[in-house]
Amino acid sequence: METNEYIKLADVEDRMWYFRALHAHVHRLLGAGLKGVGKARVLDAGCGTGGLIVRLQALEPAWRFTGIDFSALACEFAAKRCAGAEIREGSVTGLPFADAGFDALVSADVVCQVDEKERAFAEFFRCVRPGGVVVVNLPAYKWMWSYHDDTCQTKHRYGRRELAGLLEAAGFLEVRVTHWNAIPFPLLVAKRKLFRASGATSDVRMYPAPLEAIFNGAMALERAWLRGVGRLPFGSSVLAVARRPE
Repeated sequence: METNEYIKLADVEDRMWYFRALHAHVHRLLGAGLKGVGKARVLDAGCGTGGLIVRLQALEPAWRFTGIDFSALACEFAAKRCAGAEIREGSVTGLPFADAGFDALVSADVVCQVDEKERAFAEFFRCVRPGGVVVVNLPAYKWMWSYHDDTCQTKHRYGRRELAGLLEAAGFLEVRVTHWNAIPFPLLVAKRKLFRASGATSDVRMYPAPLEAIFNGAMALERAWLRGVGRLPFGSSVLAVARRPE
């Protein structure tokens, strides 16, 4: 991402509706996958400025966290914000960790920024222990490419079947993939594809409090749907959970 985007991210990711929803999805999936594991070792592969680790530390104080990011600036932010977590600079296509070193790995909106996606998933498989869980979130639909992707230096947007195929090709089993961010999706399409503002950068920013409240409510409804039904058929993101075979 551009340098300014990391500064924006550090400022809003603890409060903006999108990140609150994303972090809640990740926590739900990790919690289910790590049930019975006490001091779970969790790697945030592409931790950015550390918002996800901060949220998970508050919810799961027994878990031990490691974060890695390609950006030195992001790592600097994360190291300051994530007390007790190990933060390292590096790439998801060449993780500097031993085989099977983690009980779980999460990568949120990161693989979309690398060319060697197959290598990234192979690294995820290598670094998670047998029986461990991986959670991956990525932007959906190639046709949704916009100014947001240009600013965030996105290289690829993903389909649900494509993401499932990459996980399976890497060796993961029990692969489950859903879209999310479905309720605001028509508004997002309109904003990015139909009514693009001149000079627009990314959509990473705080919105007026009433809008944030509406979006938070919409995301709560989606989480209830995913808990009860299990999958959403469309939305701006694709979210996957899978397990490395024992």
